[in-house]
Amino acid sequence: MENSWYVVYGIRYAGRGKKIISFLFSFFFFSFLFSTSYAQQEGTRVYYFTIDDVIAKPAQRITELAVREAESQQADILLLRLNTFGGELKAAENIRTLLLDVPIPVFVFIDKNAASAGALISIACDSIYMAHGASIGAASVVNQTGEVMPDKYQSYMRSMMRSTAIATGRDPNIAQAMVDPDIEVKGISEKGKVLTLTTSEAIKLGFCEGEANSKEEVMKLAGIDDYYFIEQNPGIIERIILFLINPIVSGILIMIMIGGIYFELQTPGVGFPLFAAITAAALYFAPHYLHGLAEHWEILLFVLGIGLVLLEIFVLPGFGIAGISGIILILTALVLSMTLNFGFDFSFTPPTTIIKKIAIVLGFASAGFFISIWLGMRLITTNTRLGSIALKTELGKETGFISQDLTMNELVGKTGRAITFLRPAGKVEIEDEIYDAVSEFGMIDKDTEVKVVRFENSQLVVNK
Repeated sequence: MENSWYVVYGIRYAGRGKKIISFLFSFFFFSFLFSTSYAQQEGTRVYYFTIDDVIAKPAQRITELAVREAESQQADILLLRLNTFGGELKAAENIRTLLLDVPIPVFVFIDKNAASAGALISIACDSIYMAHGASIGAASVVNQTGEVMPDKYQSYMRSMMRSTAIATGRDPNIAQAMVDPDIEVKGISEKGKVLTLTTSEAIKLGFCEGEANSKEEVMKLAGIDDYYFIEQNPGIIERIILFLINPIVSGILIMIMIGGIYFELQTPGVGFPLFAAITAAALYFAPHYLHGLAEHWEILLFVLGIGLVLLEIFVLPGFGIAGISGIILILTALVLSMTLNFGFDFSFTPPTTIIKKIAIVLGFASAGFFISIWLGMRLITTNTRLGSIALKTELGKETGFISQDLTMNELVGKTGRAITFLRPAGKVEIEDEIYDAVSEFGMIDKDTEVKVVRFENSQLVVNK
C-alpha cells in the first residue's frame, strides 16, 4: 500500500513537472525569437519625430512624448524634423528646456522654416541640418497684430537665445541678432533688421552642420552609416485623444450635448438626457484640453453656460434670459475650444474662413440632431416594421371607447371627509377610498365633511 501511494503521487508530480518544463521551454523559445528579431535591428537607434505646425501646447506634448519614448526605447539620437513659422513663447521655452536636458545628442532637420519660436528650439539642439531653401531666424517677440513688443519682452528673448546658444556651443551674437535689430552681423545682416539666415549663410557662419533634404541625408552628413529609425507612434491614450478630436466624432459629441440639453428642457428633472450631455461634454473637452486646444477659461465658460441652463430648468419658470445666455455661452465655448488661442491672444487662430467653417460645423450638428429626431419620428409612425410600437388606431365613442372612468359617476351624491386642505384641489376619503377632488366654491379645511356634487374632467367636484 505504501509503495502504491508513492507511485500515484509520483505520476501526479511527474505530470506537473511536464507542464512546468513545457512552460519554461516555451518561455525561452519565444525569448530567443524576440532577441533574434531585436538583434536584426542592430546599429544606432534614432528616435524620429516631427513638429510641423504652430509652436503651442500640442507641439510641447509631442516633444514630451518623444523625449519619454526615446528614453524608454534606449535611443542613441533624438532627431526632430521642424517646419514652423513660430508660436507661443511659453511653449517654445518649455520645448527648449526639454531638448537641452536630453542626455543623448539631439539633431534638428529644418525642413523649410524655423522662424521665431522655431529658431529658439533649433538652437537648443546639438546639431542643426537645413534643407535647400530653408531659413532660420526672425525671433523678435510680436503681438497678435504682428507689432514688435516693448523692449522688456525682447530683452528676455535675447537672453534666452544667448544662453541657449552658449549651452550648445554656438555664437551668442548671431543668436541675439535674430531678436535685436541693433546687432549687426558683418557680411550677413544690416543694422536695423533682425537676422534671418538661409541654409548657405547658416553653414558659412557655423550655425548649421550641413544641407540635407531628408532624414537619411542627415544621418549621412552626421557620419552615421549603421542606423535605424524609431518613428513616433502614438500609444493607446494618444490614439483615443486623436480619435475624439476628429471633426466627425466631435460633431457627434456636440449633437449629443445639444440633444441632451434640449430633451432636459422638454422634460425637466435630472435624468438620462442631462447625463448624456454631461458625458459627451467630458469626452469632448478632455482630449481638446490634453491636446492643448481648450483653455481653462473656455471650459469654465462652458460650465457657466450649463449652470445657466440648469438654473432655467429647475429654478426659473419658462425659458428666458438665463437659458438663452447659457446656450450662447455653451456654443461660444465649443467654438473657441476648436481654435488655437493663448488666453485672449488669437494671433495664431485660423483665418476667418476657418472660424466660419467651425460655426458651420456647429450649425450642422444642431440641424443634424433635429433632422434625425424628425426622421426618427417619421420612421416610427409610418414604417410597417416599426409602426407597431406607435399607436395609430383612432379610438372613438363610436367603437365604444370612453376616455373617463364611468364608475366614478356612482360617487355623485355620496359624502366623505377631506383628508387634506382643498385650495381648491386636494384629496378626499369616500367609503374608505381616497380620491382627487376639487372644491366647487372656495376652500375646504382638512377633516371637513364633504359631498360629491358631480364628476367632470376625470375629477370629483365637492362641496361642504
